[in-house]
Amino acid sequence: MFKNFFPNKILNLNNKIINNLIILLIVFFIIGFIFSFIISPPDYVQGDSVRIMYVHVPSSFIALGTFAFIGIASICNLLFKVKFLKLISKSLAPIGFTFCLISIVTGSLWGKPTWGVWWVWDARLTSMLILLVFYLAYIFSWRVFSNFEKAIKISSVIGIIGMFNLPVIKYSVDWWNTLHQTSSITLTRAPTIHHTMLVPLLIMFFVMLIYLLIVFLIRYKTEIMKFKLHKRKNYK
Repeated sequence: MFKNFFPNKILNLNNKIINNLIILLIVFFIIGFIFSFIISPPDYVQGDSVRIMYVHVPSSFIALGTFAFIGIASICNLLFKVKFLKLISKSLAPIGFTFCLISIVTGSLWGKPTWGVWWVWDARLTSMLILLVFYLAYIFSWRVFSNFEKAIKISSVIGIIGMFNLPVIKYSVDWWNTLHQTSSITLTRAPTIHHTMLVPLLIMFFVMLIYLLIVFLIRYKTEIMKFKLHKRKNYK
């Protein structure tokens, strides 16, 4: 499966695949919207404001997962010099930044009716903001340094250092006494969230994954073309 992301495979990617993914995105978005805003009940404490969760939680998961991939790809690139991994990371970074920003904004919107304030320097919120800064630093490292090899090294260092913030985000609610609630969904135990809320949450997560895949494929193909043009120019 990983071979499908090799540069030559992506360059041969046709619009039909993207169009099919867009259709799939629209279908599941409609289903997710119906489940999230019509079928799913309001929370007995938070009321309808809990529906922000269906955007906030998937966005947070994707923002964390995307940067985790960037960090691992950075390590692999420094060790094995697999340059197309850096093109994948470069393509994913702006998408991950967008989801991280959505996570922070929706968290603020959710925090106002729940905590009574738009923002607190809570451990989870603060570490998520630090992740946003790492995303920005990673993206700008590609823009500031015109030399491709130097940009790879600097961005890889940022990606690796940024990985140390990920467990802080994950376990911040366990390590410190914070306003943010503990995780309702983990890999080590059954979800504590009711199925009427879990189902739309999973659907919206799938919707956002499809969106990420669509934008990534478009950006990745563009980055490969730019890289090949850059190599051809330097060769001449």
